[in-house]
Amino acid sequence: QVQLVESGGGLVQAGGSLRLSCAASGRTGSNYAMGWFRQAPGKEREFVATMYWSGTRPDYADSVKGRFTVFRDNAKNTMYLQMNSLKPEDTAVYYCAARMGLIDRIPSDYAYWGQGTQVTVSS
Repeated sequence: QVQLVESGGGLVQAGGSLRLSCAASGRTGSNYAMGWFRQAPGKEREFVATMYWSGTRPDYADSVKGRFTVFRDNAKNTMYLQMNSLKPEDTAVYYCAARMGLIDRIPSDYAYWGQGTQVTVSS
């Protein structure tokens, strides 16, 4: 079992930055892939970023490439999503997720999910 807890969401103006955290506990390890997803009202959950638990092989959705960075603090067992140059269309509930196996962009392939954190970007 893997437990995930997100934090760091909030309200920010367009062009601003936020850093989301995903604290992991339980059976995490190098054979796990981690992901960030988001869901806006009335829309399906969509892929944002993924990487291996080791921090290698980051992959990003085209919509966030160059603005968002996913990384891990080994000492804190925490994954982060640094979000810069935020846009109103980035407004959504952001979720972190974990799966055993390869990095993956499909939400339904992830077995473990956090509770989500709201990000609101005002124009």
